[in-house]
Amino acid sequence: MDRVRLGRTNLDVAVASIGSGGFSRLGQAYGATVAESVNLLRAAMDEGIDFIDTASGYGTEEIVGEAVAGRRGSVVIATKNQVFRPGTEPTGDELITAAEFRELFEGNLRRLGTDYVDVFHLHGICANQYRYCVEEFVPEMIRMREQGKIRFLAISERFYVDPGHEMLQLALQDDFFDVMMVGLNFVNQTALTRVLPYTRAKDIGTQCIYAVRGRLATPEQAQALIAETVASGEVDPADLDPDRPLGFLLDDPSVRSLVDACYRFNRHAPGADVILTSTGRLEHLRENIVSINSGPLPTPVLDRLHKIFGRVESATAE
Repeated sequence: MDRVRLGRTNLDVAVASIGSGGFSRLGQAYGATVAESVNLLRAAMDEGIDFIDTASGYGTEEIVGEAVAGRRGSVVIATKNQVFRPGTEPTGDELITAAEFRELFEGNLRRLGTDYVDVFHLHGICANQYRYCVEEFVPEMIRMREQGKIRFLAISERFYVDPGHEMLQLALQDDFFDVMMVGLNFVNQTALTRVLPYTRAKDIGTQCIYAVRGRLATPEQAQALIAETVASGEVDPADLDPDRPLGFLLDDPSVRSLVDACYRFNRHAPGADVILTSTGRLEHLRENIVSINSGPLPTPVLDRLHKIFGRVESATAE
């Protein structure tokens, strides 16, 4: 299992990490029992994964807590809380108070069955919410860190509504966060120029998400996504084979599948640290681990991906 230093946290963790959200939520979205999801996480740890990402909004913190019982000291847990007021627009300006934020965090600890969180994120923050978060919640997070309840402060973006990383660019102007969760895939490569060079310069650790979302899961879905980027004027159709726009990628002998290519693109992006994978099946998890631990895509393939999709900033593959 490849390992990485997670920026200035100095945490030594596996590059491949398991997320308990996404479309699967450790299989909970597809009818898995709690015991099955717990066993999946334990198998992931047995495979060498020691970074687990969850959130109150995923409904999986209790599962994570049960899975790591007896192994807490050997696992890095990242969790998150959203800050919009329940029943309001997630991207709006009706946000919770600092006191409510503290109460929510105590709930994280209870559900995880732990007295500290390694990496704690402000979850899915938009640019219009950022300054309030800094003024109201960052002081609380610092106090929690001083109390030993949080080891490292973090922030995650709402990539599907902020495909150009406006919020993270604001956060990069400050120096509050040790870890950032960043959306990236070969269709939307904006993080390569707008975020990752700056996280690397500031030694901020990164959790990279969106390597494989629903619309990059199969060649057919990807082809429909690419057609939309052509229609938006962000991709030049002259750069594509109209019948098999990703043929140059899928036909490369080093590429096992579209999913394999997606994970390898993110894994070897300069400044990418931890690569999240989400699944409810152990076989699928093992396949993804192999891809994340594989070498980079061939240079001619990468060059073509950059040429074709380098101007895309509206699509996220959500």
